[in-house]
Amino acid sequence: MAYMALYRKYRPQTFTDVVGQHQVSDTLMRAIREDKVAHAYLFAGPRGTGKTSMAKIFARAINCEHGPTDHPCNECSVCKSILSGQSMDVLEIDAASNRGIDEIRALRESVKFMPVEGRKKVFIIDEAHMLTNEAWNALLKTIEEPPDHVMFIFATTEIEKLPVTIVSRCQRYTFRRITSDDIAQRLQYVADKEGFALEDNAARLIAVHADGGLRDALSILDQCVGMASGEITPSVVEELIGLVSKDWIIKFLAALHDGDGPAVLKYIQNALSEGRDGAQIMEALTQHLR
Repeated sequence: MAYMALYRKYRPQTFTDVVGQHQVSDTLMRAIREDKVAHAYLFAGPRGTGKTSMAKIFARAINCEHGPTDHPCNECSVCKSILSGQSMDVLEIDAASNRGIDEIRALRESVKFMPVEGRKKVFIIDEAHMLTNEAWNALLKTIEEPPDHVMFIFATTEIEKLPVTIVSRCQRYTFRRITSDDIAQRLQYVADKEGFALEDNAARLIAVHADGGLRDALSILDQCVGMASGEITPSVVEELIGLVSKDWIIKFLAALHDGDGPAVLKYIQNALSEGRDGAQIMEALTQHLR
């Protein structure tokens, strides 16, 4: 079997699996339980925070054979077809490569057809801010008054680029940057499942560098697994992503404090010769001085 990247292998399967977005998952689960599901949703937030994963879980929750349910079974034929990306009722569209009016006209035509096996036809439009103004205008009426069997979910990292007329017609949910604690905890969970050793400090270092994005954190962890011969330590992470160690920072600042110019230049030269990134060196020094 071909190797599957960790961020794909551990993609959330239920609402409660989505890390750090309880304010969104709890509200969507309540809407399903109380039969108050809207026709258009807008998921906005930084990359790697679970927008597309949440949209796919929502689609399964609506169409699950045992639903609508706030806990899709992921075992029925409908759930499995959505999970595998083969469902004709859940269409994921990348707006970055399907951004023009012709593609939207084709989408409008497909809206007319009833779902094949589920309850609703769900259109998940990722990177929605990439759509052209003409495309949005062509879609506006459909979003405002869609057929009962249709639901739209727009995901974007740049909500300010979306027309106000579109935003006002959707239920908007803001995805937050995931905290370092939550990311580190998830990394340890993945490490335990995969059977490799991950030091707590290494998990924390990855989490901080991921800047609130769990997908980025899992990608870094994936690279560390391939690089480390044993336990994943902070030094492995530092070498991989070009970070300087705390020991380097302390010695550098001590030389700077003592006015030892040659030592300062030597530390900088050594760090750069080892492939450390200049911008990240400055960021590490700034964080240490706070």
